[in-house]
Amino acid sequence: MTTAQTQDLTRDLDVQPTPLALLLLGREADTRSERGVDCPGDLPSPSDPDLVERARAAKEKLGDKVFVLGHHYQRDEVIQFADVTGDSFKLARDAAARPEAEYIVFCGVHFMAESADILTSDAQQVVLPDLAAGCSMADMATAEQVAECWDVLTEAGVADHVVPVSYMNSSADIKAFTGKHGGTICTSSNAERALEWAFEQGEPNSTKVLFLPDQHLGRNTAVRDMGMSLDDCVLYNPHKPNGGLTAEQLRDAKMILWRGHCSVHGRFSLDSVNDVRERVPGVNVLVHPECKHEVVEAADYVGSTEYIIKALEAAPAGSKWAIGTELNLVRRLANRFAPEGKEIVFLDKTVCFCSTMNRIDLPHLVWTLESLAEGKLVNQISVDRETEKFAKLALERMLALP
Repeated sequence: MTTAQTQDLTRDLDVQPTPLALLLLGREADTRSERGVDCPGDLPSPSDPDLVERARAAKEKLGDKVFVLGHHYQRDEVIQFADVTGDSFKLARDAAARPEAEYIVFCGVHFMAESADILTSDAQQVVLPDLAAGCSMADMATAEQVAECWDVLTEAGVADHVVPVSYMNSSADIKAFTGKHGGTICTSSNAERALEWAFEQGEPNSTKVLFLPDQHLGRNTAVRDMGMSLDDCVLYNPHKPNGGLTAEQLRDAKMILWRGHCSVHGRFSLDSVNDVRERVPGVNVLVHPECKHEVVEAADYVGSTEYIIKALEAAPAGSKWAIGTELNLVRRLANRFAPEGKEIVFLDKTVCFCSTMNRIDLPHLVWTLESLAEGKLVNQISVDRETEKFAKLALERMLALP
């Protein structure tokens, strides 16, 4: 449907399309959302044989003015131009540690670029090569939904006893909500410490945690690492009245888990684990804590992306590993450690990349770098002052964790 047709239809029906409807029709943009928008420029063709050289030339022209961050899940064609690689929080801190870099090009997804903007100075501009590079998990918890959840907790008489803990993989709005309500942010590496801190903020037997937005990381940390039971956890579904929970369930719970998940890690199943053990005798199964609880329970090792990398670095020659995390990283690790005789396979037989992360490709990176080299600021990610204030407060609480 064309823009003119949309306008005619809404006029004839005397209705106004919602912002979300316009966004889905491609008639509107929302750079604060994890949902995608069109690239406001002409991308070079993916078949252009000079893309690598063009990226290199533009980056050299920019010199110290640009600092390129590459997330571990990025494709190789992009990673080769990254000044540093890592997980989202490490990269945001790396950007803040380079104040001389005027442009921070974040080859990741939207919430990561927001975090970089929050932690960097006003003199630095954070750029996301493709505004459509979002995160389905972050998109599962909106500010409006979380505010409604807090109203539900208030009506149930438990809000005063609840401390929010939000995963790094959340929007700036959710981080700000967390900071405003006395909570902290966590990563997959320090989730246990963050939960311990949260439970220390109130009475030992009455304090609860609202864990956003990844139910699996929250559940796995509480049950596997902290010794809670599955019965201590309830699942809040923002698409059901009162989250699908009774006031009694909320009062009895220790962990109120948001119904969100990672689309990549959520694909791994118990069948995946059993199948790889049959196919690869003697294999070590190593998974990310964003995986389902039954997958984590069946694995040999569980840890963050950095943990996975370090475990493989320390693994003996001849060892066999099945890795449950994003395929770009697994493939890169398999190639890296093959000369050492380490056999590394993807946990699932089905190929599964992070589709939104993969929107950052070489054409988008070339377009971004060449635009910046020409003095044109494109695809800037900017968090408003009020949101930044409270989101930074939540991040600072995390940094202060023992």
